[in-house]
Amino acid sequence: MSQSVARNLIHLVFSTKYREPLITGDLYPAMFAYLIGAAKGIDCPAIIAGGIADHVHILFALHKTVALCKAVEELKKQSSKWAKENGGASNFYWQNGYGAFSVSPQNVPRVSAYIANQPQHHAEQPFQDEFRGLLHRAGEECDERTVWD
Repeated sequence: MSQSVARNLIHLVFSTKYREPLITGDLYPAMFAYLIGAAKGIDCPAIIAGGIADHVHILFALHKTVALCKAVEELKKQSSKWAKENGGASNFYWQNGYGAFSVSPQNVPRVSAYIANQPQHHAEQPFQDEFRGLLHRAGEECDERTVWD
């Protein structure tokens, strides 16, 4: 094969440090728009970004030359700096970890709707339960001693 081809769709989830509700007010819609632009800037175009005051979800296509951990590092670094410069709290930080789950192209509409409906979803379920469910559906264990910071 003369060229490399890859299509890796990723559902990325990460929380604010200690799950503090820091994504509020004008920062709320702007953060998601910023994350979509930041993803495009690292050649990992986002399909959708959303969340609530203490965490975000991003569905994006991981570029074939970008390591997942580097994409996450860049998204978190850039958006944290941006938040502090654009009305966010001076103590705005993301948690150390993240969850990244592969998504088949057939499931993009379902995952996109899930991300778009985060406020309604979290009226009924806290973040920790949501994340436990994502891990369970991915076949991953949830080590309660290490998954939360």
